[in-house]
Amino acid sequence: MTAPADRAQRLRDLAVLRRVRDRIDREYAQPLDVESLARGANMSAGHLSRQFKAAFGESPYSYLMTRRIERAMSLLRRGDLSVTDVCFAVGSSSLGTFSTRFTELVGVNPSEYQRQHADATEGLPTVVTKHAGRPIRNREAGFDLASLR
Repeated sequence: MTAPADRAQRLRDLAVLRRVRDRIDREYAQPLDVESLARGANMSAGHLSRQFKAAFGESPYSYLMTRRIERAMSLLRRGDLSVTDVCFAVGSSSLGTFSTRFTELVGVNPSEYQRQHADATEGLPTVVTKHAGRPIRNREAGFDLASLR
């Protein structure tokens, strides 16, 4: 292929990957797996995983779990749902797996997070709470809501 043809193919591939990412963003609470995402993109699961990671820095499964944990953090800060209810509301089917992944990404278990942050967002603009409440894999690069007060 020539350079313009290579570039055009890369752009088409990236558009497909963005559609996969958008589907994950929309359907995070639904049962999703890499195989079904790959079928929707007309790729093998392995190829999708490699291409997705190359484009976005993490695998489709990792991206899905990050979205679920991000939404769980928001629901836990509200304080009106139990950890179990939040687990199932964000599409997780196992409380143990959810708690493990939550602790891995956030640094505390869901119950502790809920206790620590139940009142933390009161009075702050939504845009600030969304940004500050995102799970961060590299803790040194982030900040917490308490630092905003």
